[in-house]
Amino acid sequence: MYKNILIAIGFALVGCQGNSQKKETAQKTTDKKETNFSVVKTDAEWQKELTDAEYYVLRKAATENPFSSDLLKNKKEGTYVCAACGTELFKSNTKFDSGTGWPSFYEEIKGNVGYDVDYKIGYKRTEEHCATCGGHLGHVFEDGPKPTGLRHCINGVALNFVPAE
Repeated sequence: MYKNILIAIGFALVGCQGNSQKKETAQKTTDKKETNFSVVKTDAEWQKELTDAEYYVLRKAATENPFSSDLLKNKKEGTYVCAACGTELFKSNTKFDSGTGWPSFYEEIKGNVGYDVDYKIGYKRTEEHCATCGGHLGHVFEDGPKPTGLRHCINGVALNFVPAE
């Protein structure tokens, strides 16, 4: 009896698919492996220019620890830019507290963020990267607030903040 229940639960878990990645955003992809970014550097050049944390997140697609970014609680007006190349990525008026532990935005600056699909944790997620240098930023999910319904969940170490003048 218990064996049958465990098997049924196992099938139910394997068969369940989250719907946060099924819509249009997950279908928008670019080939991150391409080297047609306008800022291209060798791995050694990136290592020399970036801090260890920035390098591992931006160039090796690592994830910083949740709640570790100084930018998480930043409420100042301004623009969030790529820590590697300075490309403007998100405006402060689109930032919101998602409770996830990473800076979150409901809208990117159009054309400055690229998308790819990754399966690193066993299921499909939409990865975000800087469209100028290819640096890994984080992931976008479809569980954010209006008006877009998106949650751009971004590693704070991948960003620098430029206050409004």
